[in-house]
This record gives sequence, C-alpha cells and structure tokens, in this order.
Amino acid sequence: MPIRFPPGAVAYAKDGRRYVVDEVAGDTAYCTAPGGGETEFPESQLMTEAEWSARSGNRRDVIYGKIKQARAYAPYKGTLERAASEHFLKKAEQLFPGLLDFAAFSVASRALDESGDRALIPDLSIVKCRELFEGATPQTRATLLAGILGAVPEKIVGGARLGDNLARAMIEKGLDVAAFDAFGSRRRQ
Repeated sequence: MPIRFPPGAVAYAKDGRRYVVDEVAGDTAYCTAPGGGETEFPESQLMTEAEWSARSGNRRDVIYGKIKQARAYAPYKGTLERAASEHFLKKAEQLFPGLLDFAAFSVASRALDESGDRALIPDLSIVKCRELFEGATPQTRATLLAGILGAVPEKIVGGARLGDNLARAMIEKGLDVAAFDAFGSRRRQ
C-alpha cells in the first residue's frame, strides 16, 4: 500500500495552508510550515497536492483574475511618459536579470495578501504573474517597480536615461537584496 504522505511531501490543510510533511506516525502527520513552525495534524485532515488541486478546481484561475483586478493594476493616471517607462523597464531588466519577474511576483503576492488569500502565495506561478505584469501599461509597470524599490517613479524613470551607473545605483539603493536573492532560487513554473 503506497504511503499517502511520504517525508518531504507537500500537504494542504483545509484552509489552504501549505505544509511539508516531516513524518507520519500512526494517524498523526508532523509538518513544517513555510515559516519554519512545526505542527501536527490528524492525517485525515490533510490533502495531498493532487487532492488540493482537484478540490480547488479553477480556483487558481480565479486567483489570477483577482490579481488582475487588484488595485495595483488599476488604469494608470500619472505623468510618466510611455517611452521613458519602457526604457527604464528594459534598463532594469538588463542591469538586474530577473528583476521584472521578481516585481511581478511581488505585486501578485501583495494583491493576494490584501485580498486575504495569503495561503496561496507559495503556489503562484512566476510565468503567470509575469504575464499579468506584462499586460499592464509600461507606466503602470514602471510605477509598480518603483514602489517595490521605494523610489519616486518620476525620479527613477528619469534617472534611467542618465546612464547605467545611475540606474544601477538607484535600483540597488531600494532593492531588498535578500528577498531578490531568495526569489532567484525559486523554481520558475
């Protein structure tokens, strides 16, 4: 008889929280939460990844729809120029490969957090988050990236036209390097 939750398997609680199974003894599953906290559940109250996917059905598609409708992707109403925003985004990706993926994932994570669906953040697809991000206007994307970097959009977009060194310095100043490096080790799915 196959083991339902071998050590290292992903398990989902009924509320959608994701855990990694450390061990199953009898009817009790000992798990670790993404933050490192340890907990235990009756095995019958956990779902495998396949069971969770079947239960949630199209919920993931609904989640990406919810992200697209988030306040972050509202129509742009600022003063940034389209060409300058495009230049800034290209320069940022050139200087820091993967930065736009990081921005797209960060925006989606914030949107889920704001909507109360924080438990679904570990299941986000970087590819789908990037598709949503690319669907926004260049001005919106530049504003979102500036927000992640803690910069004034007009200043950082304008600074990108003054050369690579200034753009690199402005991005490095606001970039959470630890979070960006941790994101870099995430599987691109």
